[in-house]
Amino acid sequence: MSYQSIVTKLTQKNVTLVAVSKTKPASAIQELYNQGQRHFGENKVQELMAKAEELPNDIQWHLIGHLQRNKVKYIAPFVHLIHSVDSLELLQEINKQGAKANRTIDCLLQIFIATEETKFGLSVEELNALLTSPEYAPMQHIRILGLMGMASNTDDEAQVKREFASLKQLHTQIKQRYFENDPLFDILSMGMSTDHDLAIAEGSTMVRIGSLLFGGR
Repeated sequence: MSYQSIVTKLTQKNVTLVAVSKTKPASAIQELYNQGQRHFGENKVQELMAKAEELPNDIQWHLIGHLQRNKVKYIAPFVHLIHSVDSLELLQEINKQGAKANRTIDCLLQIFIATEETKFGLSVEELNALLTSPEYAPMQHIRILGLMGMASNTDDEAQVKREFASLKQLHTQIKQRYFENDPLFDILSMGMSTDHDLAIAEGSTMVRIGSLLFGGR
């Protein structure tokens, strides 16, 4: 599937494409950039920093992998969106580094929706605890723009649909409960190369696509 055909399909559905460029060389990213792509996603802070140095500075970098607190300071000055906030402690560190960088850092809260134990994310209880915690309330240098989740790695489409549907439902509830008057809380980041059509059908507004764009590793 060509880049342009993917973009056309997603634009019609009002879905943002994050091109997952992890492990790909800067030249491959530049090629997509030349076709108009601006949102790129990286898993590792070190790789993201190296590519940001080398590539055009209007690229909007997304950190989509698990983020360790001691690495936040390196991306705080320029990261566009952190998808993988999975604890109050991490959010506190992002807020602290945002203050040092004199900017507000946009974040998504990662929710655990899969069956595999290896995937990170907050439970529904942990999500509510975070959003009602006294530590969260005064944070001035982060903005929560929505939720992110990864479905189970399975061929069972019905299961994947259920997981995406549950995340959409949770997004709606959290919006009503905590962000009713915040128009910026509107991102639901779910869906990758193998399951993005299912994710979009269940309400995804942002997909993270790698192999479809760049080919396999």
